[in-house]
Amino acid sequence: MSIHLAIPKETESNEKRVAASPDTVKKYIANGATVTVQSNAGKYAAFTDSAYKDAGAKIAKTYGETVKDANVILKVQAPDAEELKDIPKGALLIAMLAPFSNKDILNDCAKAGIDTFSMEFVPRISRAQSMDVLSSQSNLAGYKAVLDATEHYPHAMPMMMTAAGTVPPAKVFVMGAGVAGLQAIATARRLGGIVSATDVRPAAKEQVESLGANFIAVEDEEFKQAETAGGYAKEMSAEYKKKQAKLVEQHIAKQDIVITTALIPGRPAPKLISEAMVKSMKPGSVIVDLAVETGGNCELAEAGKVVTKHDVTIIGHLNVPSRLAADSSALYAKNLLALMNLIIDKDSGDLNINPEDEIIQGVTMTRGGKIVHPAFGGKAPAKKEAKKETEKTAEKTAEKTAEKEVKKEDKKEEKPKAEEKPKAKEKTEGKSEEKKNNPKTKDKDKGK
Repeated sequence: MSIHLAIPKETESNEKRVAASPDTVKKYIANGATVTVQSNAGKYAAFTDSAYKDAGAKIAKTYGETVKDANVILKVQAPDAEELKDIPKGALLIAMLAPFSNKDILNDCAKAGIDTFSMEFVPRISRAQSMDVLSSQSNLAGYKAVLDATEHYPHAMPMMMTAAGTVPPAKVFVMGAGVAGLQAIATARRLGGIVSATDVRPAAKEQVESLGANFIAVEDEEFKQAETAGGYAKEMSAEYKKKQAKLVEQHIAKQDIVITTALIPGRPAPKLISEAMVKSMKPGSVIVDLAVETGGNCELAEAGKVVTKHDVTIIGHLNVPSRLAADSSALYAKNLLALMNLIIDKDSGDLNINPEDEIIQGVTMTRGGKIVHPAFGGKAPAKKEAKKETEKTAEKTAEKTAEKEVKKEDKKEEKPKAEEKPKAKEKTEGKSEEKKNNPKTKDKDKGK
């Protein structure tokens, strides 16, 4: 079955990204796929229809024409109920489905017989780094958050010394030192701010300090164990939250710009900034809440709005990566290409999905009309991978044992050379006997 890829135009409000760039389209076609792109799909990402055409794609006027006969549909966000109706049964839909917040999407896809991969669930392993959409998109969000803050901050960011006086540098506090937070730290530092940051994960301290920022946290025993195996932050106890809140409250009152990035997968964003903390900040200060879509880290943040409370500007933009649509689309398209390369047979150019692959197990939400992901009611996958690893280990052990045996045999074959020494000894002994029996030698011995 040859691959027919469909790239529809995104319909979600505030969504300017697109799931393929002309560059990735060219690579899909080079691998034998046919690609159909909906007209104006890349308009806001600076990808024109003519650029897609030049890359070899067909341009379709409507959504229905785009997905017709497609066996793989690449999207940024989940399709709505009307869009699902046009997707062929048995097709594979790959997008950021957001199943924790989009409660019906998996049931709707399963009922429609559509197989789905959700890109946010790519496991954080070294082999999957090129597919990690959370990192590629959060990186841009962290950068844009600093620029949004400077837009509303009524002062300059760096220190400036002029004849009229000195402009002090802005004090920037970043809450959450994941991918977005680290990029925010780096950007604020480049702009000349004095930067500090906090995070509940112990590993973040070294990363923060390596970027030249000060690390702020209550470093007790709970803090030392506050990270999941996947590298995400754990939710902290009420007691720790109180201690941390007190420390942050004292620190935040001295800050000019605060950027919050703290998220817990599948849970509402933790509240980090109370109204009392906002009141303690200087007039003209700015808060950028990157977690506003999942409830917000700031108690006074409003989703999709920029508001002023207690003389502090609180920015709650939705879908921040989309505000840099050209770069976020290009990176997301490469994430998708990396995943597609995993499931395209290099020889035939057809789909070849291995359900036992760790990455495939992580992203697969629905298959064959059923929800299969364990986090949403599916059965946990069989531990065949572990079995395979055991078999591989056994094979390696057997190989090593065989190598040792071969080396032993080689040593045995080399032994005759070592046995030449006794012969030399025999010759020496023979000479000694000759000396003993030699009359001249005997006379000499008598003389002695």
